[in-house]
Amino acid sequence: MRIATPPWTPSPGPSQSVALEVLINGPISRSEIARRLDLSPGSLTRLSTPLIEAGLLVEVEERVDGRAGRPSRPLDVVADSRHFIGMKLTGNGVLGVTTDLRANVVATASAALDSRDPDAVAGVLAELATRLGGSVPSVTALGVGIGGLVSDHAIVTSAPFLEWSEVALGTMLETATGIPTVIENDIVAFTEAEHWFGAGRGLDSFAVLTLGAGIGYGLVVHDRLVVNEDSGIGLVGHWPIDPFGPLCPAGHRGCARSMLTQAAITQAVSTALGREVGYDEALDLAVAGEPAARRVVDDAGRGLGRMIAAMANLTVPERIILGGEGVRLVDVAGEAMHRGIAEDRDPRTHKLDIVATPGDDTEWCRGAAVIAIQRYVLGRRL
Repeated sequence: MRIATPPWTPSPGPSQSVALEVLINGPISRSEIARRLDLSPGSLTRLSTPLIEAGLLVEVEERVDGRAGRPSRPLDVVADSRHFIGMKLTGNGVLGVTTDLRANVVATASAALDSRDPDAVAGVLAELATRLGGSVPSVTALGVGIGGLVSDHAIVTSAPFLEWSEVALGTMLETATGIPTVIENDIVAFTEAEHWFGAGRGLDSFAVLTLGAGIGYGLVVHDRLVVNEDSGIGLVGHWPIDPFGPLCPAGHRGCARSMLTQAAITQAVSTALGREVGYDEALDLAVAGEPAARRVVDDAGRGLGRMIAAMANLTVPERIILGGEGVRLVDVAGEAMHRGIAEDRDPRTHKLDIVATPGDDTEWCRGAAVIAIQRYVLGRRL
């Protein structure tokens, strides 16, 4: 696989700020760039001209500037000039995507894990990277999202679902593929994808809540992701939402993990019906009006609403983004969710801006690709 060699040219400072503004928000007029970055027209011309000459930015089709009422030539990046790979690693497999510079997916592939041995897993990831890289001229960087604690954007400190501790996965993959690699907690990666290219783009603050095998939470405040050394532990899964709810494995009664995960919902419905059901079947039964399934799903929806209310009350985000492979709960239990929100929100408060993502597994992979994109364009590990 060939590795892209042309560098992202802007050095830290105003030049990089212009390039990033166009990458994230382009195509965008020069007047809007100048307004956002508080630059004079002359300064913007001085900063943007070398970027255009270097082929990093390009002038696109002329359009009328809404402020000035005259034609302008918006600036944009050439999105397909560079490509990135993003992967989501689970306990039994890996899904990967190839994206362009704006995290648009151009190829997907997956592979099963026959072993959880770190060397064996790294081999599977490297082989998948080769397959994904074959769909584009070259690959600039590789990102891997993992449910667990990650240090130095390279070492998996703890990943219980893989039974890993202190695995230098980043170095292993860079050695195997020759591609600059960044490892990140999957919720952090998912949130950054929404931040740069998703429903959180352009917002000063927003929160992310993901539903699936676990419960994930991300927060952006003042246009920056809030992270620390505990990011990846899954602390939000212990948030109490029903004092009379079921026990979680840690012994907490009615916490988010015991009520909102896919496993919690399927277990409760299976127990009530006396047979095993899957997640989608449980939701389908609720939609069809099966009493036990409807009760379990509505209880989960109400709990989700109370959790959303707590997030809104505590962090006051402009928007709350719901995602993950279990996000279909929002559609099936929407009324119960809004009842739960109303229980814990002052009636004088404004209506919450809640956006649900499609819940496609590729969204996790896009998140990992965005971490790789950020590492590349910012010139540092994030």
